[in-house]
Amino acid sequence: MALTYTAGSLVTARGREWVVLPDSEPDLLVLRPLGGTDDDIAAVFPSFEEVEPARFADPEPADLGDQRAAGLLRTALRIGFRSGAGPFRSLAGIAVEPRAYQLVPLLMALRQKTVRMLISDDVGIGKTVEAGLIASELLAQGEATGLAVLCSPALAEQWQQELRTKFGIDAELVLSSTVSRLERGLDLGQSLFDRHPNVIVSTDFIKSPRHRDDFVRHCPDLVIVDEAHTCVAADDTSAGAQNQLRYELLCRVAKDPDRHLLLVTATPHSGKESAFRNLLGLVKPELATVDLESRTGREQLARHFVARKRADVRQYLTREDGLGDDSLAERTAFPTDRSFKDETYKLSPAYRALLDDAIAYAGERVEAAGGQGKREARIAWWSAIALLRSLVSSPRAAAKTLSTRSAAAVAGSPEEADRLGAPLNSDASDSDTLEGMDVAPGAETGEAAGSRLAELAQRATALQGTEHDLKLKALVKHLKALLADGYHPIVFCRYIPTAEYLEAELGERTTEDGRKKRSPLGANTVVKAVTGTLSPQQRVERIDRLAEAAGDDPAARRVLIATDCLSEGVNLQHYFDAVVHYDLAWNPTRHDQREGRVDRYGQRRDEVRVITLYGADNGIDGKVLEVLIKKHRQIKKDLGISVSVPDEMSTGVTDAIVEWLLMRGREDQGALFGADAFKAGTAKLENDWNSAAEREKASRSMFAQRAVHPEEVAREVVALRGALGGTGEIRTFVRQSLQALNAVLRGTGEDFTAQVGGTPAGLRDALAPLVGTDTVDRDRPVPFRTDPATGRGEAALVRTDPVVGALAAHVLNTALDPRAEGPRPARRCGVITTDAVTTRTTLLLVRYRFHLTLPSRGGEKQLIAEDARLLAFQGSPKNAVWLPQQDATALLDATASANTDAYFGERTMNRVLGRLPEVSEHLAAYGEELAAELDASHRRVRAASGDIVRGLTVTAQKPADVLGVYVYLPADPADPAAPAAPAAPAAPAAPAAPGASA
Repeated sequence: MALTYTAGSLVTARGREWVVLPDSEPDLLVLRPLGGTDDDIAAVFPSFEEVEPARFADPEPADLGDQRAAGLLRTALRIGFRSGAGPFRSLAGIAVEPRAYQLVPLLMALRQKTVRMLISDDVGIGKTVEAGLIASELLAQGEATGLAVLCSPALAEQWQQELRTKFGIDAELVLSSTVSRLERGLDLGQSLFDRHPNVIVSTDFIKSPRHRDDFVRHCPDLVIVDEAHTCVAADDTSAGAQNQLRYELLCRVAKDPDRHLLLVTATPHSGKESAFRNLLGLVKPELATVDLESRTGREQLARHFVARKRADVRQYLTREDGLGDDSLAERTAFPTDRSFKDETYKLSPAYRALLDDAIAYAGERVEAAGGQGKREARIAWWSAIALLRSLVSSPRAAAKTLSTRSAAAVAGSPEEADRLGAPLNSDASDSDTLEGMDVAPGAETGEAAGSRLAELAQRATALQGTEHDLKLKALVKHLKALLADGYHPIVFCRYIPTAEYLEAELGERTTEDGRKKRSPLGANTVVKAVTGTLSPQQRVERIDRLAEAAGDDPAARRVLIATDCLSEGVNLQHYFDAVVHYDLAWNPTRHDQREGRVDRYGQRRDEVRVITLYGADNGIDGKVLEVLIKKHRQIKKDLGISVSVPDEMSTGVTDAIVEWLLMRGREDQGALFGADAFKAGTAKLENDWNSAAEREKASRSMFAQRAVHPEEVAREVVALRGALGGTGEIRTFVRQSLQALNAVLRGTGEDFTAQVGGTPAGLRDALAPLVGTDTVDRDRPVPFRTDPATGRGEAALVRTDPVVGALAAHVLNTALDPRAEGPRPARRCGVITTDAVTTRTTLLLVRYRFHLTLPSRGGEKQLIAEDARLLAFQGSPKNAVWLPQQDATALLDATASANTDAYFGERTMNRVLGRLPEVSEHLAAYGEELAAELDASHRRVRAASGDIVRGLTVTAQKPADVLGVYVYLPADPADPAAPAAPAAPAAPAAPAAPGASA
């Protein structure tokens, strides 16, 4: 008759030891190998395969390690945990080390039976990580069985990659380009949302009536909405047929009171109170009408709303918080400064003449169309703006626009002309999507002016790449200065033709006559362009290839040319650290979004440089810079927050600039656009903008996150670091392990590199795919970074990094197998003579396993948790004097002060191991204490929701596993507690075991 094994028990099968997992049945055991990961889980049928109870074997006394053995084994063991002890089930198995401030939304979420939250932290703080932490925890606890992320199609693949690489969540892309393939694989009557429990969905695709009903019927029980502000509209505006469709979809999704809903946006309150209220109503209906001026209303909102500025989280958990522990202080990797330089250029005489003639033509067209009707006037207006913007962008953009039909020309009404023309000619901060907005907008309207436009286009073409394009020459000068200072810049353009033009002029290329033209930026500079002509996946691939091409040569520099298709959502801080605005955006929010691609969490530069290039004499750039861009910067500097200028305000100002430019010198120029009127208009803009800034400042103060206090976070951070370890421990482990495994390390600071070509073959094979190669290059170093936000081919010094995990698995497996070939950095026992102790002290590395019954909305869930603890006692096991936890941990830092004879060390270890059963009662009692602490921590973080903790139980699995035994002997022979020196053996002494000497 087959034995029944409880979850957490140890069994032997297939020649190795396994831990029984809770999903097991009497006739089917689900097992994870001892020291293995979730990827190694296997199913075993006891009726057909031999399965026996197992006891963790004692160390072999002769297999002695040195003074580092205990610390390396302990860290390797903890890194391998995928079900660590603590109230956060998922944190042991994710590939990101959350900062303390990123735990706040998670703590808030765990205090709600149904999670409903609006996460509105500032740009670049890490809202995706915060949402991912909540999602992975709800999935790990069984509170959610599936996940849907609603986002723009341009960000879908980035969300997919973030969830897979950081949180181990595989999600299928549901886009217009993938849905046909997904539907072909469905069974009859099956929804693709039933087939695929985790999905990344294009909001614009799923909002259509054809698809939304199926989505709502089969919607997963956890939904994350990215850029949630684009899914609501103010009640007093029509702005948004698209917004309205998104809003209707979300209302239906949010209607289910049991569905978890996370709304993510950096701009929840854009000055339109009704839109903000609609957003809050999606979170909880009562929040749409709550009195936010009252204390009760703000407290009610605070349970569901978190909004913090960068200054709030730059340094978190410090003495100033009253916590009194500098070890908890966390400095977050944000640049300390963003330096701005506004650089001018002037038009060459030939370019000046072209611009004057184009302005004259556009003015004539606008004036003539004014008498032909409102439709014709709006078409002419958008064509004129397109012509002027492309001319100040680049000669190639101008030539393309002059030879392309205006998008507004097909309009049948003034309203349709505005709908078609505005997106291509303005820079609205709340535009539905940036896709397709970087094409040349076109100026041809089909009137009898084709020959004139063609002549202007020919002149523009002739100005490309010659001494006449002084804007391009100015760019070369400033890029050279950035590259000389070691920066990797991004150059942002408005139009695709401009980006392609810059790529051709700045990069190496072959001319028409076959000659090789070198880059004006230097031979070691790689230049690539990314525009809307590429799919989102192709954009990421091109950026990766650019980084790889420049990374092969330490002296190489990279320059990325991009349109605004990269100004939102894409993380570029790992590869770039400077921004050049080659074309001014007509809304300063767009500049903020561009700069936010590199000035964000994970940027290693203390100073991000921003250069704004503008024309001193083209009549447009100077006024846009003065009235809009500089004012935006000043408000951000004064308040510490970015305040968007309302689109209608910026549009009004830029319209006035353009009309003044077109109509100046004409007799019928109205006073509306005279100098006094323009000055009055800008004054009104400034007043309105200042009012919006004050409202935003008051809003940030009113809605500051107060639901979770720093001391609550500090308590969980202490527990988390105690169970999983911190960056310092991981850095020491990686350095010492790699050195022992024959890697070559360079760099003595926090960051370093390692050439791993000389390490054992098994480790090299495991590392190769993790560092982005088929095989490990003996000469190519792997960079190890303290910052967990790493780039391609780099490893983070955090326990969940795949490279660190592979190293830990190798160290642990070779430690557990004394017959393993090659160097073995960690050992399960050791005898060390040291000045750190005055009497014999024994350190035990003990692994505890706990059986948890965790209530959830879907019923009780059985889980296994693991913890590794160091326990130390003085004297003999029978009369052990147990040391405090901190004293036991301190023994890891003890250094050997004298050699320990190998024969004596083995005898000593034999005696200790023989009497180890005498401490089993203490180990069991300590396990019960840990179980009680674990129970209390689960209840503490869920204190606000009694239903979630009712029925919670935690039981320690017995016996605990003693993985390591290390004896520390006092070095002073005069010490009465010191052991007598061993008698000289009759035969020659046995050779020292590897690592037994200091």
